[in-house]
Amino acid sequence: MREGYYYIASPYSHADAEVVQQRFEAAVKASGRLMQANLIVFSPIAHSHPIALASMLPGDFGYWERGCKVFVAQSIGIVVLKLAGWRESRGVTAEIAIAKKLGLPVFYMPANELGNLEDEHVPYLLDEMRQEQEGKNV
Repeated sequence: MREGYYYIASPYSHADAEVVQQRFEAAVKASGRLMQANLIVFSPIAHSHPIALASMLPGDFGYWERGCKVFVAQSIGIVVLKLAGWRESRGVTAEIAIAKKLGLPVFYMPANELGNLEDEHVPYLLDEMRQEQEGKNV
């Protein structure tokens, strides 16, 4: 299996600060769930949300886009957290496009309406990710 990290793509920006907080918590939970399965992950939302709040940085993708491009390009694939709004998210859309352009695998992690992971789907996601990595080593 090739060493590297999976980039967690998830929606973040929203006019309602409570939704932003819920999205942050969902990104943390998703990252933790994948880390429990011994995967290395990087979530820009889990990493940057506290920094953005403490430093009063903007929350829109335009501000964070440059860094996200670098982190996606260095990853071994991305995992899209399917929270409400993921299809409309400018950031998630761009991150998927970057990954596809670079030939990186894109995996989708289901989530229910409240942003909680659908844990019954996680084992299938992990199997899919492992099979992708094993296929790269053949």
